[in-house]
Amino acid sequence: MNISFLLTSPYRYLQTAYLHFGPFRSAFGAHARRSAYSICAAFYLTMVGAAWAAEPAKSSPRPALTVTVATAQTSNWATKITANGNIAAWQEASVGSESNGLKLSEVLVQVGDTVKAGQVLARFANETLLADLAQAQAALAEAKASAAEAKGNADRARALQPTGVFSIQQTQQILTAEQTAAARVESAQAVVAVQQLRLKHTQVVAPDSGLISARTATVGAVTAAGTELFRLIRQGRLEWQAEVTAAELPALRAGMKASLTPVGGTAVEGRVRMVAPTINPQTRNGLVYVDLLSNAGTSVLLVRSGSFARGTFDVGSSSALTLPQAAVVMRDGFAWVFVLGSDQRVRQTKVATGRRNGDLVEVLKGLAPTEPVVVQGAGFLQDGDLVKVSP
Repeated sequence: MNISFLLTSPYRYLQTAYLHFGPFRSAFGAHARRSAYSICAAFYLTMVGAAWAAEPAKSSPRPALTVTVATAQTSNWATKITANGNIAAWQEASVGSESNGLKLSEVLVQVGDTVKAGQVLARFANETLLADLAQAQAALAEAKASAAEAKGNADRARALQPTGVFSIQQTQQILTAEQTAAARVESAQAVVAVQQLRLKHTQVVAPDSGLISARTATVGAVTAAGTELFRLIRQGRLEWQAEVTAAELPALRAGMKASLTPVGGTAVEGRVRMVAPTINPQTRNGLVYVDLLSNAGTSVLLVRSGSFARGTFDVGSSSALTLPQAAVVMRDGFAWVFVLGSDQRVRQTKVATGRRNGDLVEVLKGLAPTEPVVVQGAGFLQDGDLVKVSP
């Protein structure tokens, strides 16, 4: 029976109990009625005591959640600067045609091939140039013969000049013919040299070692002088052109280490080669040129030119107050932690966060190093909740 009914309605209860003793009232008279009332009263008190004992005691407040608690730790963290940028060739060489109006007869390399300096990449048809060279060489031989004859005549004229056999005018003509013949020889030699150079240009060679990144050469095409046939990444070297804010740019120096991860690629190590001396007035960012290196310190093509990459620069180390990442709750765009009080209730506290390292996050302000903070279960709490700390 509910104790509230017994305590709030004793008269109704006694009246109901008395009515149940009806047969006794009619049998025993007034004395019996007084006894019935006494019995009902005693029974009522017994029922109240039993109900009171059966009623559970008022419970104390129950904890909202069982949590784990930790205090912030001071660690020595590496200071890093984060940046984004594109990967590009360190230097590109444009390999073009130096022959005019010749047919491309052979292409020896494809895109992606690694070449060495001086390696032949393509050849032009050289039959016409061979004929022109032969003709120039014949003209040179003729000029040399004429020059030999003129020289002999000049030598005789000089030898007979004291005897007066030749007049001064005749002697001058003979000497002039010698000089003219020598000039014709030099001109013929220059023509031969030009034809040899044109013949040499029928072979397209690599100006430097590197990787073929583009090819427009097609067998059978007749190209004009200066037409680009291949594009070469010099020495196969790529660089990361990272964009860094103007405020962070002064902290970077040549030789610093960098680590970057291209989109869809693997992590690559690098080293700062140069920091740009100017800042883009539109973006307020400056470029940092990072040479990409392999483990052995040589350039590699683990990434592709033109791809986008995110990375960091290692600029030293500093002390950091850290918490497990699970202790920091993001709500309404702010970072919050739940500080445990001495009454086992939590206090929601706003903090400013900084760097992250694995499952740890740096707390810049808003938290004292000695304050206990809820870790596991923080995301389910509200300000003022009573919690139970797991041992």
